[in-house]
Amino acid sequence: MSSPIYVAIDTPDLGHAKQLAQRVHNHVGGIKLGLEFFCAHGHHGVHEMAKIGLPIFLDLKLHDIPNTVAKAVQALHVLEPAILTVHASGGRAMLEDAKAAAGVNTKVVAVTVLTSLDGNDLNDVGFQRDAPAQVERLADLAQEAGLDGIVCSGQEVRMVRQRWHDGFFVVPGVRPAGGKKADQKRAVTPRAAVDAGASIIVIGRPITQAQDPDMAARDIEATL
Repeated sequence: MSSPIYVAIDTPDLGHAKQLAQRVHNHVGGIKLGLEFFCAHGHHGVHEMAKIGLPIFLDLKLHDIPNTVAKAVQALHVLEPAILTVHASGGRAMLEDAKAAAGVNTKVVAVTVLTSLDGNDLNDVGFQRDAPAQVERLADLAQEAGLDGIVCSGQEVRMVRQRWHDGFFVVPGVRPAGGKKADQKRAVTPRAAVDAGASIIVIGRPITQAQDPDMAARDIEATL
């Protein structure tokens, strides 16, 4: 069984990105590429990273009118990402169209509430629910729309898995015990996320900014 760890590599330096991925590839299950990387390198960069031989999680968090998102997903077909993100708050029609436009080997997962947000942040943008309640509502919407799963924090994944037994659950904002949370407000440890039901966990800076990324990935994998 491959590691549930996906290493988040977001850098405008393609050479550095490839070097990082090559150093840790024996101790992670995949590579997550986000907006910073994709805006800098586009399709070419994804193709280059795919040569390393690990599944690619393309974390673009698409959010627009249904037709635009569907066309964007179609434009990504050639990259064959293992996982692709859209925002659950785009609505049911957008979610349905995104899934319909995706390749058969691509899991489409919906971002619920970003792990950088807490209840106060949600109130600031007009949501009256706390984070768990909002995650629960958006997870139900994603399931009804036929998506493969959702992105949520480790604090909500157990709750959602109880409602969606065969869902695919991506947990970002994961931090090793004693690690700095930085801009993550709803962080949990890697082991806690997996024990709560995460299908994969996304870890970036604790690995990529470590003095020895390979050793950092090994140490985290050992806790699982």
